[in-house]
Amino acid sequence: MLISIAHAQEAADELAQDLATSPAAADMVSTGIWNMGLIFALVFMFYFLLIRPQQKRFQEHKVMLDNLKKGDKIVTAGGLLGKIHKLTSDEEVVVDLGEVKVTAVRATIQAKSDQPPMLDKKKEPKKADKKEPKKADKKEPAKKKTDKK
Repeated sequence: MLISIAHAQEAADELAQDLATSPAAADMVSTGIWNMGLIFALVFMFYFLLIRPQQKRFQEHKVMLDNLKKGDKIVTAGGLLGKIHKLTSDEEVVVDLGEVKVTAVRATIQAKSDQPPMLDKKKEPKKADKKEPKKADKKEPAKKKTDKK
């Protein structure tokens, strides 16, 4: 062996005493506390800025789905506007889109609509006045002149 165990132990004890009494040890502790504090601050910010508002939206959507009743005007995830015709189960509803009735999963209902569905009024499409297009004077293509010899 190159160094005795007793001498190595003495060197380690001296180094430990130097580190404990030096200002660098206090800096390391305060740096660790600051790092942990920043991590807790980030977790706090993520919770209150991202997670909590999303949970609140999910809860409001669940309450809205639970309070659906026949005749409510809704908007589906696919953008369909209609009225609830029938609540078939806890998972499905029949939506009246005007002339068509569609069965939809409750989770696909995005919101209650304050606007009446457009197809509810059953408007007939307007008949456009059909005018005959003006006939353009047809010009015959110019004939090529050929030299005949």
